[in-house]
Amino acid sequence: MNLAEATEGKEYIIADIKTDDEELNAFLFSLGCYSGEMITVISHLKDSCVVSIKDGRYNIDKELASAIIVA
Repeated sequence: MNLAEATEGKEYIIADIKTDDEELNAFLFSLGCYSGEMITVISHLKDSCVVSIKDGRYNIDKELASAIIVA
């Protein structure tokens, strides 16, 4: 399942990030978004998701949320 389909308020483990963009991978890594890390969807908005990674909250767009695979 990807992050765009995830249930709000439930904690997930990031299984994989499906993107070929190295700059995007580096950006996500700097946020703490990488395989094995815990992530929680705070809310789903119209064109984005608010997520919690470690001690930070971030707003990511639906396209990026679809690329983050969670278990």
